[in-house]
Amino acid sequence: MRICLYGAASPTIDKEYIEKVEILGKEMAKRGHSLVFGGGANGLMGAAARGVRSENGYILGVIPEFFCQESVEVVYDNCDKLIRPNTMRERKQIMDDNADAFIIVPGGIGTFEEFFEILTLRQLCRHNKPIAIYNVKNYYDELVKMLEIATEKEFIRGGCMDLFKLCNNIEELFNYIEKPTDKTYTIKQLKNG
Repeated sequence: MRICLYGAASPTIDKEYIEKVEILGKEMAKRGHSLVFGGGANGLMGAAARGVRSENGYILGVIPEFFCQESVEVVYDNCDKLIRPNTMRERKQIMDDNADAFIIVPGGIGTFEEFFEILTLRQLCRHNKPIAIYNVKNYYDELVKMLEIATEKEFIRGGCMDLFKLCNNIEELFNYIEKPTDKTYTIKQLKNG
């Protein structure tokens, strides 16, 4: 399975996040999965890539050319394949197209945006790929609470909460993404209109 991972690129975050995501990467490769990611060497992106590489897993990195030209991010130089699109939109499309499942690890604005875009596309029935949030140190508790409040206030349909899984450990995460999705919805069930 090709797993797209979205997560922080920051080199200054708590080391516990980095250690846990590196272990996640190792487990991914041990289970025969490959990594599709944003191509960065730092933060949780770099941790996942190092973990996958340590178990000889396949890595596809996708990093915009302007990141390299403007030194926005250090590139992970041990990818099996590195694609350098021109824009962020192209980057996300390439990552999405090359993924069979998505894992969201702690991150900032970019990670939130990637999660919400891939969740929106699932809500609109543009894909049926599993989306798992790896909730390291309960990082995503408040974000999920916000989604629950929006659901209670009827801004989000209840079925949308079934389109992803919040996972507090690696075993739970892989149990979720490795099993076939048994629930299917129509756009009407997930979206007003």
